[in-house]
Amino acid sequence: MPASPYASLDRGRRSVGVDLKNPDGVATVLRLCETADVIMEGFRPGVAERLGVGPTECRARNPRLIYGRMTGWGQTGPLANDVGHDINYISLAGVLAHIGPSGGPPVPPINLIGDFGGGGLLLAFGVLAALLERERSGVGQVVDAAMVDGSAMLMSVFVGLSAMGFWSDDRGTNLLDGGAHFYGVYETADGKFISIASYEPQFYAELGRLLAPLGIELDPARQMDQSRWPALKESMAELFHTRTRDQWGEFFAGHDVCFAPVLTMNEAREHPHNVERKTFIDIDGAPQPAPAPRFDRTPGAVQHPPVVPGTDTDTALADWGFGAEEIEELRRRGAVA
Repeated sequence: MPASPYASLDRGRRSVGVDLKNPDGVATVLRLCETADVIMEGFRPGVAERLGVGPTECRARNPRLIYGRMTGWGQTGPLANDVGHDINYISLAGVLAHIGPSGGPPVPPINLIGDFGGGGLLLAFGVLAALLERERSGVGQVVDAAMVDGSAMLMSVFVGLSAMGFWSDDRGTNLLDGGAHFYGVYETADGKFISIASYEPQFYAELGRLLAPLGIELDPARQMDQSRWPALKESMAELFHTRTRDQWGEFFAGHDVCFAPVLTMNEAREHPHNVERKTFIDIDGAPQPAPAPRFDRTPGAVQHPPVVPGTDTDTALADWGFGAEEIEELRRRGAVA
């Protein structure tokens, strides 16, 4: 069965099929570690050790190795061996409780915060930091990335604001969670939405100048008076519901109010800004985001679409120093596929 071209997270990777329950498979991974810069695993705590490819075994072969570990709860703690998913990790991290409208339940932000932001990206950041430190010390280390830790870290600013008394636990009443009339999402006449983020005084003043002829009076001197926010938000909601999303886009075009239409992922691919920047690309008929961030000297590129697991076993192992007869013997023993 061919690999799906839509599995964009697997694009550009080579795949070697190794059976870690086979001693020869374990030996193969340990041999690869001898010249590797980084190895990453996403097992539950203790599994890599039981398989024989834990940090001790791998770094014994290569003290410079960076060993990245990705879990939900972390390698230690009372919940370390519990099962879980993104929504559970951001719940315990104090994130989910603060996302959603006032008076309603928390709204799961799909799995962007725990899995991708507080998880994968924080692991990548940790690995890169460890590689930089290795340039000075000459020694590798273990990076323990837990989604609950990373998600909590992403909340640093809000934890500080709450501790100072500037952020309420009442969801949907604060500056950046939809409570402010000048920072939020509004429905339009066609059932779509727009986003307004006129936070800075100059942007708020411009928003007021534009909305005054339409019946909305905004006083820059009282922008942060939270007692006025609910009424102003209601008035603005009524106003924005009188025109379509595209009509409001035309109305705000060229003005410094921090405005954007709320687009679906499919609509985003067609927006002129994203089209010009090639923010989305097409690989074998599969639309997907382009590599990011961008580098001026060594620009990123998708080398090839996803492959079936094990596709590159022979070529990849050969590139890592395995001879053809060795690879064939490993396959005969069931160590690689």
